[in-house]
Amino acid sequence: MYVKPQILTLQAYTPGKPSEVVMREYGLDKVVKLASNENPFGCSPKVFEELRNVVSKFAIYPDGATEEISKKLANFLNIQPDQLIFGSGADEVIQMISRALLTKEHNIVQASQTFSQYAHHAVIEGAEVRPVPLVKGVHNLDAMLEQIDANTKIVWICNPNNPTGTYIGSRKLVEFLEKVPSSTFVVVDEAYVEYVSASDFPDTISLLNKFENLIVLRTFSKAYGLASFRIGYGIANSKLIQELNIARLPFNTSMLSQVAAIAALEDQVFIKNCVEQNKKGMEQYEELFNSYGIEFYPSQANFIFVPLENSQEIFKDLESKGYIIRAFPNGIRITIGTAAENEGLILHLKPALTKNTSTI
Repeated sequence: MYVKPQILTLQAYTPGKPSEVVMREYGLDKVVKLASNENPFGCSPKVFEELRNVVSKFAIYPDGATEEISKKLANFLNIQPDQLIFGSGADEVIQMISRALLTKEHNIVQASQTFSQYAHHAVIEGAEVRPVPLVKGVHNLDAMLEQIDANTKIVWICNPNNPTGTYIGSRKLVEFLEKVPSSTFVVVDEAYVEYVSASDFPDTISLLNKFENLIVLRTFSKAYGLASFRIGYGIANSKLIQELNIARLPFNTSMLSQVAAIAALEDQVFIKNCVEQNKKGMEQYEELFNSYGIEFYPSQANFIFVPLENSQEIFKDLESKGYIIRAFPNGIRITIGTAAENEGLILHLKPALTKNTSTI
């Protein structure tokens, strides 16, 4: 055995099949991928404009201190630049937090159905994972609080939650934070925050001054449409960020990703339009499921989760028709696409709905 014993209890992350593979497998001319919560409208045109200006700099290392993007993003969020840490997607920030904070003496508390990388990295570091079942797709904060003890180093809260799209309101989150020991870090992963429309969604940035054990994660992969560039970030108090940076690889975000992220950030008109189109697409699916009497989890993200029987069967049937979604043991998750993409998927999904009942 050449690796840590706990590594052998895990599986490497396996992304869905590429569209090209699905096309070859089923003899299709076109495939619509609605499985990975990507932005179907791409990214801001300003990104392409800015990338053209840096083609002569490919032989130069990127800004390892991420000074320019830190200043731009800090100004946008109304925080200090030294409160930010950047990673190759929010995934790498999760890895850095786990590497810096966890040992075999610690445990983490998280929802039982949430983003897989929280538990993945905890296990690698030898920490115990304490999963708490969701209640109607929502984090059960009271039950999570009961799982916290003196050895709990991190509580992970995905808000809105992936894969259910549900959220925790401001009052409940603040009450939870007030009860969590200061020695336990609470990481709130807000990868889909740009899509949120709920009036009571927490303003986590404003909570950072009150709770020094709070860390907020966000990304440019979703609403900003920069998934290929792999750039996400964490926000916390400056002292903690300084210490987390020790666990960060040098030059871990490329020059191209930093340039693209700055350009994308400065085009909020594009983001607003994407959010509006996402809302219309969500309404297409809500209308569909309501018409069939199929219950679903109300979503604040760019996807919708439907607890259905035979999720794998539905996945394979849609895949054979050129539509890729994500299947879970207890349901399906559909990324909101363009209006035409949604209409096409709905057309092929309807037959499956006539012989299914919700498992909520």
